Formats: sequence, C-alpha cells, structure tokens
Amino acid sequence: MTLTRRRFLTIASAACLAAPAANAFVWQGTALGARAQIMLDHPRAVAITEVARAEIDRLEDIFSLYRPASELSRLNASGVLSAPSVELLECLGVARHVHTLTGGRFDPSVQPLWRVMAASYRQGRAPLPAEMTVARHRIGFERVNVDATGVSMGHGQELTLNGIAQGYIADRVGRLMRAEGVVDVLIDTGEIVALGSPGKRTGWPVTIAGEATTRELTGRALATSAPLGTTMNSGGSIGHIIDPRHGRMVTPTIRQISVSASSAALADGLSTGLCLAANRGEAEQLLSKVKDARLESLYL
Repeated sequence: MTLTRRRFLTIASAACLAAPAANAFVWQGTALGARAQIMLDHPRAVAITEVARAEIDRLEDIFSLYRPASELSRLNASGVLSAPSVELLECLGVARHVHTLTGGRFDPSVQPLWRVMAASYRQGRAPLPAEMTVARHRIGFERVNVDATGVSMGHGQELTLNGIAQGYIADRVGRLMRAEGVVDVLIDTGEIVALGSPGKRTGWPVTIAGEATTRELTGRALATSAPLGTTMNSGGSIGHIIDPRHGRMVTPTIRQISVSASSAALADGLSTGLCLAANRGEAEQLLSKVKDARLESLYL
C-alpha cells in the first residue's frame, strides 16, 4: 500500500512577509501525522509556542489512532469509554453536526471499512467481498451514543477523527494563543487558522494547491480535501475517501475542495464530507446550510 499525502495549503515564509513579521518565530513539527507549523511575532514567542507544542501532544493522546493508549484507541478497542475528555466530546459534537449537514457524507464510523481496505492493499490485493460486507455493517455514526458520562458504540464499530481532529487541534491552539495575549498568529496543522495579520498586511497570505493567486486570510479557518490526496494502492488510483452511505470507495467527481469557516474543525469536516458531493451545485447547496462557512475553491 502507498500512502502519499499532498500538501494543499501553503503560506509565505516569514522572510517574505512585511515587517515586523520578517522577524517572526516559526515552529515546525507534526500534528496527527501531518506537518504542522506555527508562525507568530511576539516577545514571548518561543515560550508560548512550547506551550502550544505540549498542547498538541496532549491532544494527540486523545485523538491519535496510532497511540494505543489514546482515548480514541481505547474507545475503538472496547466500544466504550467512560468519563471522556471535554475535548473528545466537543470534537464528536462538531462531527455530529457536520454528519447531519452533509447528509451523512461525513461519517467517522467508516474506520472498520478503511482498515479492511488498507490492510488488503498493503498485501497487494483488492478487499474480499465478504470482508467488505462485514465492515459495511459496522458503519453508522447514528449508532454512536455520546453524553457527558461516556461514549458507547455498537459491536465492531470504530471511529476515525482524522477528517476533523486536525482542524479541532488548530482551533484549540488558536484559543491558547488568544489566552496568552497573542494577536497575530498563523496555525497550520494541515488545516489553517489565521488570527490577525503579519505586519501591515490585511491578512495572512495563503495559497491553495493548483491556484496561482494568493489570498489573505484573517479571523477564519481554511481546510482543503481531495479524494486522491492520499492513496491506498501503488498506482495512486484508489483514494482514501470512503462514501459511508454506500460503504465503498467512489470515483470522485470533485477532485479538490476548499472550505473556510469560523472554526477549523467545522471547515475540516465540511471539506471532507463535501468531497462526496455529486457536483458543484450539490456542494454549494449543502454548504448553504452553514451560516459562517463558504466555498473557497472547487475543482472537478
């Protein structure tokens, strides 16, 4: 199996930004396996960014599928999680909202099917029909019960929050920055949160993959998804976006979609779910239900 992730959003380097951002501090690391970056110009930039880095690590202990002791991994292993963190409950709440807004196109319970398909292509073969049938029966976010006391799922269900947690982490880091008194900062965890602006610009310069122009983003979040941004097979023809309504991979009509919103978690989930819209008109119609979200870019 080949898993290759393309970078959809880029920002200008600190050296290319107007003063005083030329002296901005830039931290680079990872968040949920994706390259992450924080850029700010502040007297306490190094110390504040270290707090943010620790926060990202703490949140990975909640959302990561690759840490066996994470809350999500423990939930998937047993089907039950008592006394979940506030962060997990918040993220699942946004996920539920996006699930409804997209007519079920965004569904974190696709993990059993994704796992079967990933394992099969890793072995150099297509998934067996029997394997697919069993995994399909485990899909259904409506069967995931969530309240303040715990999270419980039906037998065999598993969740992935990879289509929303990167955005949620960006939101949390943005909240932390505001609490530390930071006014101008750009947070990139694979999805972008832009607060304030560098120097005398009206916003942070952001470029979407495939576009020649740069837009300036401030006070908003931006997320981009593409079905073939991550591929499962060596030929790069089997993408990572599964249609939970049918329980199978689809040949995408939409190649890439970018959504902005006041929340990165919301933008992240919407861009993931709207990859499965039949056309631009359907994507726009679904997005019209969300007051503070807008379609920034779409390629067929």
